Amino acid sequence: MTGQRNAAPIVVKRKKVVAGGGHHGGAWKVAYADFVTAMMAFFLLMWLLNATTEQQRDGIADYFNPTVPINRISGGGDGPFGGESILSESTLALNGSGASANNPMQTARPRSDGGPQTPEEAAEEAALREAEQRLLAYTGESAISDKLRRHVVTRLSDEGLVIELFDTDEDNLFRSETADPAPLLRDLIAVVAEVAALATNRIAVNGHVRAYPAPLRHDPAWDLSTARAEAARALIADTPLDPGRLHRVTGYADRRPASTDPTAARNNRIEIVLLRRSAVMPGI
Repeated sequence: MTGQRNAAPIVVKRKKVVAGGGHHGGAWKVAYADFVTAMMAFFLLMWLLNATTEQQRDGIADYFNPTVPINRISGGGDGPFGGESILSESTLALNGSGASANNPMQTARPRSDGGPQTPEEAAEEAALREAEQRLLAYTGESAISDKLRRHVVTRLSDEGLVIELFDTDEDNLFRSETADPAPLLRDLIAVVAEVAALATNRIAVNGHVRAYPAPLRHDPAWDLSTARAEAARALIADTPLDPGRLHRVTGYADRRPASTDPTAARNNRIEIVLLRRSAVMPGI
């Protein structure tokens, strides 16, 4: 009995065996998922650039531009931070009426929110939009061929409906460095005149040219832009449009480029503006 008590205890050792190389983590899966997402976004961008027009691309760019409001109506709400107008003296923004006690308006809807102020302006807005839709075939009834459409961009502004006719690298509105209209411009003016007949607004013609790559002793930009605007006016006067609707002809030289590159052909353009009545000075 005594010998058994003094016997050394029996210790059993179990060796832990790890099969395989162990767990390496899943970080590579996250990196791969980011790569696939980036490639999908890249191919989506390439598709959008190929499948959209220049005007649609401008709209997409404006949507993602933080400096351009997505909603024309001022912010605010009916919560604790609500207000009445961003232009009011002592209240926060709510309805964007643009009026205040010191600057009253005849109606509660300003031009900045995209809505007409009076029935007359509503009719004018509808006529301008109809002309724009007719020109760009938004309604499915094309007034302009695909070849000509590449040279046309439109936009509605506070001044009116602006119709831009511009050069491309392949085709020009005028013969090189002259105010002699090319057949392309004559065709475009004929279509624009047909569409402008849908409205009764006065018409402004603006001429723009590209900048010259080097300083010149005599910069022809002013004379050339004015001469081209006058040539476009003469073409409009030869159409069935009432010549009395022509309001002004202006040359802007290279002072308002449409492209980030001031020497690009895109800056050679003629703007035909169907002016809102509010943009026409009384008595003129």
